[in-house]
Amino acid sequence: MIFLDSASTTPLHPEVLKTYVYILENYFANSDALYDYALKSSSLMEQSREQIANMLKVKDDEIFFTSGASESNNMLIKGISFAYQHKGKHLITSAVEHSSVMGAFKQLEEFFGFEVTYLPVNSKGVVECERLRQALRPDTILVSIMSINNEVGSVNDLKALSKIVKTYSHAFFHSDCTQSLAKMEIPMECLDAASFSAHKIYGCKGSGFLYKKAPIQLLPLINGGQQEEGLRGGTSNHPCNIVLAKTLRLALEKMEEHRQKVAVLNDLLRRELNRMDDIVINSPEDASPYILNFSCTCMTSEIMLNALNERQIYVSAQSTCHSKTRSVSPVLLAMGIDQKRASQAIRISFSYLNTEEEVHEFIRNLKEILHEYRIK
Repeated sequence: MIFLDSASTTPLHPEVLKTYVYILENYFANSDALYDYALKSSSLMEQSREQIANMLKVKDDEIFFTSGASESNNMLIKGISFAYQHKGKHLITSAVEHSSVMGAFKQLEEFFGFEVTYLPVNSKGVVECERLRQALRPDTILVSIMSINNEVGSVNDLKALSKIVKTYSHAFFHSDCTQSLAKMEIPMECLDAASFSAHKIYGCKGSGFLYKKAPIQLLPLINGGQQEEGLRGGTSNHPCNIVLAKTLRLALEKMEEHRQKVAVLNDLLRRELNRMDDIVINSPEDASPYILNFSCTCMTSEIMLNALNERQIYVSAQSTCHSKTRSVSPVLLAMGIDQKRASQAIRISFSYLNTEEEVHEFIRNLKEILHEYRIK
């Protein structure tokens, strides 16, 4: 098996698994109960929150545990919109956001009377500062632009975009940083809020967190309890929340080492793909090394995915959240790539667990599949 879909998910780190099992076996009590056994669970969870905050250089009361980035995105986008709609109902995002962001904005637009500006991206898949500046209005209350695009790896300049927001408006600036966490330095000081997920960095699925500056008010989407300062009612998933600090620490400790290894794999694959006649690379040169998107101009994504799957090589055509639809990638279309080429796209996403041998094996199989398809 060759797994090249790490932007979708990653395996659980052995040390995280070991600690997770230990917590499940030894600290199963509800962390909101008041007896000593439960208070230990609560204490461990708060230690995790504090450690995460320290690693990100923010305050511990600015970290909120969630089920992942999709919930964090919805919690922040809708929570701010509802809490601050008295100041304005204009929102800004980009045309290439993750489906959880796009879905939240579409719902606010269609059912709650908000006006949303969807910023275009350039041919590299990034939002240009001047486009953002022109879109800002006195009634803009929120701007949400992702850090790294999950389909092509384009990297937005969050520092520059934040400066535009803060210079020309009173809006809050949020970023979906799911694909950035432990892969690049995130300018937390420039963000009012950011969303993160654990299973992209070798942590538990159904686990993540939201960073939100303390003064910002949110209208809670889940009522029912005191958990997470009243913003997320319901019994806390304290085992996942407790091991999230270890997950992040392990990932950050090896961030540069892993990035350098993945960059070598990305460069190797790019060189090999550039030598092939029927391949066009869609990811920009300065994209995140963790993601490489290309099109096979002689066959559709579906055919290529099936052929690779038969050989136990696992990749994606676009975001996993869109994987069961037959529509082509809106990200590639927004970058100016035509419909046919977009329908032929394949996304490779690397992990530090991948090897050069796997890249060579992937290329060998890719060439065989293309050759077999041509001669049929």
